[in-house]
Amino acid sequence: MALVLDSAAQDLLFREARTANTFTDEPVTEEQVQAIYDLIKYAPTAFNQSPLRIVLVRSPEARERLVQHMAEGNQPKTSTAPLVAILAADNEFHEELPALFPHFPQAKDVFFAERAAREQAAALNASLQAGYFILGIRAAGLAAGPMTGFDPAGVQKEFLDEDHTPLMVINIGKPGEDAWFPRGPRLDYDDVITTV
Repeated sequence: MALVLDSAAQDLLFREARTANTFTDEPVTEEQVQAIYDLIKYAPTAFNQSPLRIVLVRSPEARERLVQHMAEGNQPKTSTAPLVAILAADNEFHEELPALFPHFPQAKDVFFAERAAREQAAALNASLQAGYFILGIRAAGLAAGPMTGFDPAGVQKEFLDEDHTPLMVINIGKPGEDAWFPRGPRLDYDDVITTV
C-alpha cells in the first residue's frame, strides 16, 4: 500500500466525498467549526502568510442578504444550507507577518509593500487554504458545497471591505435527499503527470 491513510479515511476525504447540493436541517455547531479550523490552520502558505478569512453566515437576515448576490442556480441551496461560509483573501495579511513569520519579520516590507503583490499572494495562498477548509469540513463528517457563482462586488460590499476579496461561498452541513449530481469524470494519471 502506497498510502499511510487508511481506506475509510481516504474515502471520507476523497473518493466518496462529493459536492452537496441539498442538506438536512441538522445544525452545524460552533464547536464543529472550531474543530475544523483547528485542523486546517496548518495548511502551508508562502511566508506562513495565512491570508484566508472566513465569514460565517448564520442569521436569517444575513442569509437573505447573501442569497440576493448568489447566481440563480445557487440561491435555493444557499437559502437552506445549515451554515454558509464566505471565504475571502485578506489583502492586508502582511500586517500579521511579524508574528506569523518571526524569523524574518522584514518580509512584510521587503516582499509585500506593494498592494498588487499582496493581492496576488493573498488570492493564491487563501485559495490553497480554502482547499484545506473543504477537507476539514469532510473530516468533520459534513459535506461542503463550494460555489464561485456569485457577485463578488456585491458580496464584498455587503459582508467585507475593500481589503478583503471574496473567493468562494461554501454551503456546509449533512447531505440531504438527492444531494449529489452524477460524479464527473477525472483526468487519468498520464494526462496530468509528466516526469522529466
